[in-house]
Parts: sequence; structure tokens; C-alpha cells
Amino acid sequence: MKSHAAIKPPLPARRNRCRRARPRRRTRRGDSATGRQASTGIYRYTIGSFEITALYDGIWYRPITDKFIRNAPFAEVEHALDMAYMPHDKLETPFTTLIVNTGTKLVLIDTGTGGQISPTAGMIGDNLAAAGISAKDVDQIVISHFHPDHINGIKDKDNALVFPNAEIMVPAAEWNYWMDDANLNAAPADLKLTFRNQRRIFSDIAPRVARFEPGKEVAAGIEALPAPGHTPGHTVFAIHSGDQSLLVLGDTAQHPSIFARHPNWQAAFDIDGGEAVATRKRLFDRAAADRMLVTGYHFPFPACGHLAKTAGGYEHVPLPWQPSL
Repeated sequence: MKSHAAIKPPLPARRNRCRRARPRRRTRRGDSATGRQASTGIYRYTIGSFEITALYDGIWYRPITDKFIRNAPFAEVEHALDMAYMPHDKLETPFTTLIVNTGTKLVLIDTGTGGQISPTAGMIGDNLAAAGISAKDVDQIVISHFHPDHINGIKDKDNALVFPNAEIMVPAAEWNYWMDDANLNAAPADLKLTFRNQRRIFSDIAPRVARFEPGKEVAAGIEALPAPGHTPGHTVFAIHSGDQSLLVLGDTAQHPSIFARHPNWQAAFDIDGGEAVATRKRLFDRAAADRMLVTGYHFPFPACGHLAKTAGGYEHVPLPWQPSL
């Protein structure tokens, strides 16, 4: 039992003062706010014996107006944006590229923005490094189409090759359309910028760029399929290994909350809107009927899931995040 002598008297009460409360200073490592996500944009899954690495390149908040959809009243478009919890003046446009490890090759499908589209994009280099992949180890680049957000990552801002050892393969129809001077001269002013960008990327490396036709494999287990409309030579890829398949949709649809739910809508950025719609419905019907895993370049990261057919369109069902492969 403690003696009374060991019990200390209480401290005198402090006088209350009208003093502004100060936030407690955090001293533990990692407690302070950083303004950035804690983890990098990497997600891996398997298709048969192939390992797929999805690499997040960031996001672009694409400005849109009432001319965004050619064949629907803007009030309907605004309602669709409301249902997707998006503002009416911009379209959330994420970018996700893929590394396919076939066991013998590292194949990169599309190269991202190269940090040349938006300040909120250009993360491929960091995410490659975080995934333990050196740009020098990429064996092959396969391009879906020639829009800047898919090809600009071939070169850095100083026009040096980012993947110096990679074979570069592009759709022949894309090359023929975008590298044709007559098409450049006939294009409206805003599209001329895109034509000139293709020349910046490809002109000095043309001899090392191989052109492929759809309907053939571009690498073992990776088949190119025609998907015109968004651009004349837009191409998607079916990846097969064992009894599993993945359909890489490219820009068959941009954000699925808009274009999967409303597959008949023709976007202003599709060169042939009617053909883009026909392509979208054909590929989405196939994916839904076959219960095929899909990934979309502009789907929310990690961009993989399934497409379920509904009364009026399709619903994207994201693949649950798996902690192990």
C-alpha cells in the first residue's frame, strides 16, 4: 500500500484563455498529407501462361461542348454524364497501356502520352520502373492507331526513343492514311495538328517501323483485328493463351459509362461515326456473348472487366482487384 507521502498533490488548475487551437504537429513518418496517391498505377493479371501488366499513364479531363456527340441532344448527354457522376464540360479520360509477357517477349500495346498531352498524364516511365521493367527490355511495341495519346510515348520530349530496342509495329491502314500528304492537305486545321504529330513521331524512324494487316498475329498469341471508325485503321487485339482470352479494345469506346451504356452515340472525335458505332456493337456483342475479359484504353484503371448486354446497351463490370495472380 502506498504511503500518503508518495501521493503527489494535484497541479493547480490553469486559467482558461481565449487562444486559437493549434493543430497537433505530426511527427511520425507518413502521417503528413502529400497530395498524391500512395501507390503507383500497376496491376497484374494472367491470361493462360501470359502475364499482363496494366500500366496507368494518368488522366486527361477532355473539354467537351454540345458538339461532343453528333447524333444525340446534349440534354441526353448531360443526363448520361450526371448518371456517371461527371461534369457537363469535360470527359474523364484515363490512359492504360499493357505489357504482355508471353514468356519469350515483352510486348507493349500502345505507349501512352509521353507526358505531352496533359500535366495529369505521363506516368508510364515511373510505373514501368516500379513494376521492375526497364524500357530497354521491351522487345516489341504494337500500336492500335495513331492518335497522340497512343503513340507519343514512343519518343520523349526531346524526340529520343524511349524504348530503344523495341521493334515497332503499326497497322498498315493507319500508316497509309496519316502519312498521306493529300489527306494532310485536305484535313481541317485542328486535325492537321494530329497529322503533323504523326510525322514528328515516325518520319525519322520509318525504316524501322513494320506495318501489319489485321487478321494475323503480331506476336505469338496476340492477334490483330480490324476495328475501323474511330480512325480508318484502328485495330484491336485478341490475346489468347491456353483456354483464356483477353480482348484489348483500344478506343472502340472511350469512358464505358457513356459509350457502353449508349453504344449508338457517335463521338465528335471518331472520324467515321457510323462505322465506329458498328464496330463497337460488333465487338461488344462478341465479348458479352463469349463472356470474354476485356480491357479498354480509356476505361477506369486497371481497365479490365467484362461487358454485360442490357436492354439498351452494355454495362462494364470491373474485374475485382486480386491480391495474387
